[in-house]
Amino acid sequence: MKVLPFKIPKPENNVLIYQVDQGQQFYDRLHQHEEIQISIVLNGEGDLVVGDTINRYGKNDIVVIGSNVPHLFRSDISANVESHMLTLFFTKDSFGKFFFDLIEMRELESIFKRIDSGIQLEDHIDEIRTLFLGLEKESHLERFITFLNILKHISKAETKSLSSFIYSKIYSDDEGERMSNVMNHAISNFNKDITLDEVSGIANMTPNAFCRYFKQRTNKTFFQFLLEVRLEHACRLLIKSKDLNVSQVSYDSGFKNISNFNRKFKEFKGITPTLYRNAERTQKFDSSIVR
Repeated sequence: MKVLPFKIPKPENNVLIYQVDQGQQFYDRLHQHEEIQISIVLNGEGDLVVGDTINRYGKNDIVVIGSNVPHLFRSDISANVESHMLTLFFTKDSFGKFFFDLIEMRELESIFKRIDSGIQLEDHIDEIRTLFLGLEKESHLERFITFLNILKHISKAETKSLSSFIYSKIYSDDEGERMSNVMNHAISNFNKDITLDEVSGIANMTPNAFCRYFKQRTNKTFFQFLLEVRLEHACRLLIKSKDLNVSQVSYDSGFKNISNFNRKFKEFKGITPTLYRNAERTQKFDSSIVR
């Protein structure tokens, strides 16, 4: 199993791996592994990078990440909550080369067509959460049956893609470490000025070589990626920090020009920051009424 830069603990003879991650933060280095990953976040929040795209994850999010798809979970330590995630790992050949080609498995085909870019589930959350919570005390046979039930729910769920581009080649350990360092630097310092010389130095490359390198592996420039990091942070502030006006959100997210922030935000979300904040508040209010 090729993984960078760590290996998933694999009990002897287990083809279905159940893993519990619990602590201050999840593993936050860019990595990929042969196993398909199904994870539910029971607690915590932070940034999730899949392929070329930065996303946010939070409590009760369920994600499925395909084989050898580069990704990282970066816990938001400032949230001051313990991170807790349950995961199942498996390969398409774990249960025999033709297992998922059986007629009985055909209703699961849609899963494997969607996960190459990573997906997040938008419904069937409660059912899958209940199934995951029962895994710890189950026998190997019971766990396998539960796994199939989880797959059945995933196949019926509405999902959204987590990435628009996946680099087709498997990273070397050095490449994984380099990309991880670059992405973590962007996520940690997005509210500051980051120069090309600075980030190419972190990658230990010349600026021109770094630009080609990053674009080839993410289908976007580093500064496009940095812009998305800043805009995702702005979305989070608009929703959670009611005391901040749009101008302060812009500044705290690394934008020095409010006009540029408004323009880029509208390109990113399709609406202005003010309308986004109001829409999110209305949606939460409507959801509370339904409950």
